[in-house]
Amino acid sequence: MDFAPSPRATDLAQRVRTFVDTQVAPVEAELVRDVAARRARGEDPWPPTAAVEDLKAKAREQGLWNLFLPAGHGDEWARRFGTDGGAGLTNTDYAAVAEQTGRSTLAPLVLNCNAPDTGNMEVLLTYGTPEQQDQWLVPLLEGRLRSAFLMTEPGVASSDATNMQATATLDGDDVVLDGRKWWSTGAGHPDCRLGIFMGLTDPDAPRHRRHSMVLVPLDAPGVTVERMLSALGHHDEPLGHGEVTLDDVRLPQSSILVGPGRASEIAQGRLGPGRVHHCMRLVGLAEKALELACERSTSRVAFGKPIADLGGNRERLARARIAINQARLLVLHAAWKLDTVGISGALSEVSEIKAVVPQMACDVIDLAIQLHGGGGMSEDFPLAAAYAGARSLRLADGPDEVHLGVVARHLLKPYTGAAQAGSTTQEVAR
Repeated sequence: MDFAPSPRATDLAQRVRTFVDTQVAPVEAELVRDVAARRARGEDPWPPTAAVEDLKAKAREQGLWNLFLPAGHGDEWARRFGTDGGAGLTNTDYAAVAEQTGRSTLAPLVLNCNAPDTGNMEVLLTYGTPEQQDQWLVPLLEGRLRSAFLMTEPGVASSDATNMQATATLDGDDVVLDGRKWWSTGAGHPDCRLGIFMGLTDPDAPRHRRHSMVLVPLDAPGVTVERMLSALGHHDEPLGHGEVTLDDVRLPQSSILVGPGRASEIAQGRLGPGRVHHCMRLVGLAEKALELACERSTSRVAFGKPIADLGGNRERLARARIAINQARLLVLHAAWKLDTVGISGALSEVSEIKAVVPQMACDVIDLAIQLHGGGGMSEDFPLAAAYAGARSLRLADGPDEVHLGVVARHLLKPYTGAAQAGSTTQEVAR
């Protein structure tokens, strides 16, 4: 197993790190202050801003645009809409890049590598028709619009996707959408124009053939963004998490991805690489939090000593260093498995990282907050918002318990099979 990024990926990761530190971070701090002031005045907290568009233009000029595009089926699109002059990256190579984007909440958007757009674009790359790609994928790759993923519902336990009760009913040449979704990340962006909706089409079909995914223009009659939800008090501007209702939304059946009943298949293909992206961004976020913790604990003095030398803090910082390194290697292993055997052979590894990395990030960020004292809880530092984001990801794309269940199933499969075989042998002997 070789987890080392290629020379091209190493170069891109270094360039992204420099861009984030020198271009994005100074602007981001100012924008966060402006958002807080606007919200306090009761104004739109995140109107379209020239500063973000300027950063996007700089990213494109420097070849740092659409770097998430995957090797293989994304190569043609990477050459057309990427700007580093090459084909798409492997999961292992993009992991090195994603870690650097995770140091900033704004950087993924500036580089056109933010969730849920990356996952939605990969769905369109893999499953979209040429017409669907022309209508939606091209403007997404150009950064002219944003998108949301409409899956989670307030009325059911959405950790089991087969519970979805919102409907995508076939009616002649049309499909009619009804239901209520929430935690639809991306719905708050002023340029959000597309939602990928998951709805029940055939309740009598096998469990994993009941649902369909449908491309929904968010300005279609019957679509309403009811409200934006806060995560531990943070609204994650400019993307945000929306509660969206769909009331008799009628679309042509050509809006269905692949065909009726294929949603579970599409979801599995979408979530593998996407979880690597999420987890490596969280590794980058944890690295940033640890840097802030080290700076604060060595520069502040209490009871005559630097805070780092009080109360076992040296050991806590050391354990945070070890935990981040362990998590990074686990994610790289999952990325390598995806590259070598595909999602069907990497289900356990992908679930492992999703169970481990958000918890690790929460622990490291919590330590950084503790070392910052009251300041760590405020908007003067990025730590409270970072914690809210990391904590949310212990639920998004499947809660910890679901992923641990997947790991346990793969772990125990050889043993349960052997036990069943032994039981059958004993019955035959009797």
